[in-house]
Amino acid sequence: MNKETILEKVNEILVEEFEVDADVISPESNLKDTLGLDSLDYVDLVVSIEANFGVKLGEADFVGIATFEDFYNLIETKIQNKN
Repeated sequence: MNKETILEKVNEILVEEFEVDADVISPESNLKDTLGLDSLDYVDLVVSIEANFGVKLGEADFVGIATFEDFYNLIETKIQNKN
């Protein structure tokens, strides 16, 4: 799965499942500030990403994740390491 496919799929999940306005999602935007999710929403986000991409995400994976680009890169790395 290439980076563009990951980006599109993650954004689709955010728009459809978390009702995030697609216009506010950009690679350089701050993930936490833009999404405004509470801790339960983050759990739902992790579950959704794991189910859609077949990867496992732990709390330690989110250290250093600030932007959407960081999040896309995390998922891409997890997918590559899975194979």
